[in-house]
Amino acid sequence: MFRPRVIPVLLLKNLGLVKSIRFKDYRYIGDPINAVKLFNDLKADELAFLDIFASKEKRLISLDFVKNVGDEANMPFAVGGGIRTIEDIRNILKAGAEKIIMNSYAAENPDFIRNAAEEFGSSTIAVCIDVKKKLLGKHTAYIYNGSKAITYSPVDFARLMEEKGAGEIIVNSIDQDGRMEGYDIEILRTISNNVTVPVIALGGAGKYSDFKAVVKEGHVSAVAAGSMFVYHGPRKAVLVNYPQPDELSNIFK
Repeated sequence: MFRPRVIPVLLLKNLGLVKSIRFKDYRYIGDPINAVKLFNDLKADELAFLDIFASKEKRLISLDFVKNVGDEANMPFAVGGGIRTIEDIRNILKAGAEKIIMNSYAAENPDFIRNAAEEFGSSTIAVCIDVKKKLLGKHTAYIYNGSKAITYSPVDFARLMEEKGAGEIIVNSIDQDGRMEGYDIEILRTISNNVTVPVIALGGAGKYSDFKAVVKEGHVSAVAAGSMFVYHGPRKAVLVNYPQPDELSNIFK
């Protein structure tokens, strides 16, 4: 039976682990390397790290940090944050990451995705599309940590990224981020139905049934979450967690 990948996405600010609500109200929740150790023990499918202010600050995610994760992680991991050159990607992969995640620079320079895919292979290149509903329910794509709208619609941008060679599309809902009330299934389904590469749902998961719902109704290939894997209980106590193998099997039955 097909089981979608279940991916914790961890946000970095000043190399600390943080969580946000709608891309604001950042809360420090601990040391990211300690989280990697815990996800090792919990046997997570893979991890993703996003340095959320790297592009705005015109810098690359710390290669020392990537190497530290690579030294510790037992599972594949992807990283994103400030990537702008082929050499950036080469250095990140040398440091131990399996994949890179692009957002802002992919929208500003779509041909860079083609160059990167030709150099490293499509399976190495993921593009994250941050989406938000505007007035009248229209979805808009954003870059620079949700601060700047782009001219492409989310669907057109996803199609363009696939055409340029991206191997995966991550669709992250700004509206649902950190709220733990479920994914934006509407935009996920629309994008999934318009591309052939895997689409990963991100933003809004609060319970295991959200995973099942977005796979069934959103037609996604994998599910990702942040708050759900670092918080526990109604008071959101910080506790790194991940479903056990039998729980994972039952989720997607």
